[in-house]
Amino acid sequence: MNVLYYDTDSYHWVPTYPAFTIKRPADERHQWLISDLAKQNRWILGGTVYNWGTYWQSAFDLAVYLWIPAEIRLQRLKQREKARGVLQGKALNQSQQFLEWAAHYDTNDLPGRNRSRHEQWMLRLTCPVLRIEGDTTLPKRLQLVLDALNKM
Repeated sequence: MNVLYYDTDSYHWVPTYPAFTIKRPADERHQWLISDLAKQNRWILGGTVYNWGTYWQSAFDLAVYLWIPAEIRLQRLKQREKARGVLQGKALNQSQQFLEWAAHYDTNDLPGRNRSRHEQWMLRLTCPVLRIEGDTTLPKRLQLVLDALNKM
């Protein structure tokens, strides 16, 4: 799409080993992300900002909710964790805890991000929400996004 992509994890987490162990202060990540996005006319933000404040409820032209069945999502997450290299000690423990948490995304029975919280947040968005559910191909997902943008 020739548009800059920003990942919320880059703003949320301080780079550490093991990764994803120290969160940035909410105000800091919020202002940093807003500053970066303000430098662009068009951008794509990947990840979630459902609990980053009310600003984000009206920050988008289009929100895209990607949902993949748990068995496929977990398989991909395991591959991603494996690609991070040999994990030992604290990093291995953290990876195992992350995968356990991710297995509960749809059941909503653990703290943090889950499907129910995302559903509630999407109801508060002021922009259209495109829901892409299932194991679709990247070209199909891209076409659905482009079609939704063209309709706006």
